[in-house]
Amino acid sequence: MHFTKILLAEDDSDDQKLFLDFLDNRNDLFILPIVENGARLLEVMDSMPPEELPDLIILDQNMPQKNGLQTLDELKSNPAYQSIPVVIYSTYADAMLTKKAMEKGADMVAMKPLNQQGYHEMIDAFLQLCQK
Repeated sequence: MHFTKILLAEDDSDDQKLFLDFLDNRNDLFILPIVENGARLLEVMDSMPPEELPDLIILDQNMPQKNGLQTLDELKSNPAYQSIPVVIYSTYADAMLTKKAMEKGADMVAMKPLNQQGYHEMIDAFLQLCQK
């Protein structure tokens, strides 16, 4: 069985818990330890051997130190990370955020779901990005 390794950058502890709780029963995912901001995500990525890099990166837009768009910029400017699909997800995903994120190389922009079914549907859509 293939596991998709996901690295999530999310500063809100309640949202971290929802993400983990709602997706806990998935046997197609391996969720790497969650990082609290984009700066930390980049530090973690830089310390990983290439074979351990995530298959998918999910960035909360509103984080301290480096927000989702700033982190996306750095990921897409680094040749080692350019091919990893990146999703920006936020409580408020409006047309302006979507436009900016897609221009910077995001593969998708999504709103944070409100329930378990929403999380599963969101992750299913994200996993499609890894099959491209």
